[in-house]
Amino acid sequence: MDKYFVYILKSDLGYSYIGQTSNLEDRLKRHNTNRSTYTANKGQWSLIASACLTSRSESVRLEKKLKAFKNSEKAIAHLINFGLEHPDL
Repeated sequence: MDKYFVYILKSDLGYSYIGQTSNLEDRLKRHNTNRSTYTANKGQWSLIASACLTSRSESVRLEKKLKAFKNSEKAIAHLINFGLEHPDL
């Protein structure tokens, strides 16, 4: 079964980033080695929250919903609640 992740990162400079990927570990490394355009040169990134889904379309839909919050704290709370509501994913 395929796995897709929606995640929220925070940098040590205070920036936030919401994204989705099929390989969370590799994606975090890419953010921290300036191989991602938006996050390049914005400090070291740490994973704050993530959720695992079974399809890319679901992960893209959740990513868009989180980005619509325009507030990283609300997005984090929503993602944490999403994970609690879907523990089998």
